[in-house]
Amino acid sequence: MQYNILNGMVKLPSYLAMRVPLLDLGEQYRALSEPIREAIDEVLASHRFILGPKLQAFERAIAAYCNAPHAVGVSSGTDALLAILMALGIGPGDAVITTPYTFFATAGCIERVGARPVFADIDPETYNISPSAIQEYIENNCQAGPDGAWRTKSGEKIRAIVAVHLFGLCCEMDALRQISERFRLDLIEDAAQAIGAESPFRGGTSKAGTQGEVGFFSFYPSKNLGAAGDAGMIVCRDETLATKLQIIREHGMEPRYFHHVIGGNFRLDEIQAAILGVKLPLLDSWAAARRAAADFYRAEFARAGLTERITPPAEPYRDRGLTNHHVYHQYVIRAPMRDALREHLGKREIETAIYYPLGLHEQKCFAYLGYEKGDFPETERAARETLALPIYPEISREAQRYVVGAIADFYS
Repeated sequence: MQYNILNGMVKLPSYLAMRVPLLDLGEQYRALSEPIREAIDEVLASHRFILGPKLQAFERAIAAYCNAPHAVGVSSGTDALLAILMALGIGPGDAVITTPYTFFATAGCIERVGARPVFADIDPETYNISPSAIQEYIENNCQAGPDGAWRTKSGEKIRAIVAVHLFGLCCEMDALRQISERFRLDLIEDAAQAIGAESPFRGGTSKAGTQGEVGFFSFYPSKNLGAAGDAGMIVCRDETLATKLQIIREHGMEPRYFHHVIGGNFRLDEIQAAILGVKLPLLDSWAAARRAAADFYRAEFARAGLTERITPPAEPYRDRGLTNHHVYHQYVIRAPMRDALREHLGKREIETAIYYPLGLHEQKCFAYLGYEKGDFPETERAARETLALPIYPEISREAQRYVVGAIADFYS
């Protein structure tokens, strides 16, 4: 596809049109349909549908991939966080710090165990939770008690930080680890969107999910590693915690029909584990293809003269020698007149998404927390300005040029 340049801007020929989905899983399935069907048939023939050999093999594979001693398969990313909070004994009278710019489940799980979500604003470049905002909140709004625990003004004990690695980019884990240790908090990594992502950590490099006490992933079908339904995984280094999580995922039962704690039905079933086991060896190559697509977008934006208009995703770890510095679960730009741009792209049959239209502090169900509009300005600005463009490993360069051309046409 050739662009016509007018006054430095790209003009998309009006007669050209194509449909570009936000995500297309069709090509992935066509390439893997045979081994996936074989793996499913093996499960069906074995009659081992729950907590069987496919799950055990997938847990071992994830542990090896992440360089984590323990991996516990669960029914979803949401249930993973719920099980973690239960295993850590977090509940009524406790508070957990997290970001207001994330999927609802992050804060929803905190509320479900009876604890209080406490929000800290995001970094405007990465959209991840700001370590300085966390530290400022604790220092200005909490007090250390005689037991060394920090408590909010309303008396809740701060127990943990849930750091969300948003869109495929890891948080500043060195800084977050220092804060968690200083204030004696558990550091939980919500890596639902970031499996395989790497970041600098204590002089080396670590994968998402392995830098705190415990981390978790979602294998929702649209994720970089997606199941054929809901599925999730928890990774941790502590054997006692891993054992407790295994018990909690099966109604707190150990041995069978003896319940010493209350858990839930949080099991990852064999068919999903079988499918994920087929896909896992391809994860890094898919991440590389996503990064190549992101690089192409960036180059095309520059060539189209759009760099003064839109802001591509930040890549703070790119020059640190990391392979998977960003795994691009989403490709999210900042754009002026975002809503009008989205409408324009929709008319060109380009699918986009807004992650997320409201900060969690503005959601009706969290009104009881007492936050007001303006409390988290960077979250609110991101909610107004960001737009996710199509990205997936198989996206064609022609489709990407069409997207960039349509954006340039909007701003011309």
